[in-house]
Amino acid sequence: MNRNIDLGILITRIAVGFPMMVYGVSKLIHGVGFIENMMAQYGLPPFLAYGVFLGEIIAPVMIILGFRIRLAGLVFAANCFTAVILAQTGSIFKLNEFGGWALELLAIYFLVSLNFFFTGAGKYAVSKNNKWD
Repeated sequence: MNRNIDLGILITRIAVGFPMMVYGVSKLIHGVGFIENMMAQYGLPPFLAYGVFLGEIIAPVMIILGFRIRLAGLVFAANCFTAVILAQTGSIFKLNEFGGWALELLAIYFLVSLNFFFTGAGKYAVSKNNKWD
C-alpha cells in the first residue's frame, strides 16, 4: 500500500482545526467575559482576551486551508499554552474521571500545532511557496 503523507496531513489539519474553531465560534456567540476576568486576575489588560479569536478562529481556518500553516501553528500553540497557564494550571497533574490526563486534549492540540510548524501543510494547501507555508 502506498503512503500518502500529504493526505494524512490534510486530514490532521481538519481534525484539529475544525474542533478548535468551534470553541472560537462559541466565544463569538457568548463573549469572552470570563477570559477578560482571568486576564484581570493575572494583572493583564482585559482586552488581550480578544486574542482568543486569533488562536481559535483565524489560526484554525488558516490550518484547515493550508495557508501560512507554520505561522498558524505557532499562534495555535501559543493559544493552547495560554489556556493552560490562565485556566488549567490546577489540572496539570490531574486525571479526569475516566483515568486519562485532564489536559490531554489541550496537549494534543498543542503538540499537533507544533507539528504543523515543523512539517508545513503538505501539497493539499492553498499556499505552498512562502517560508511560513
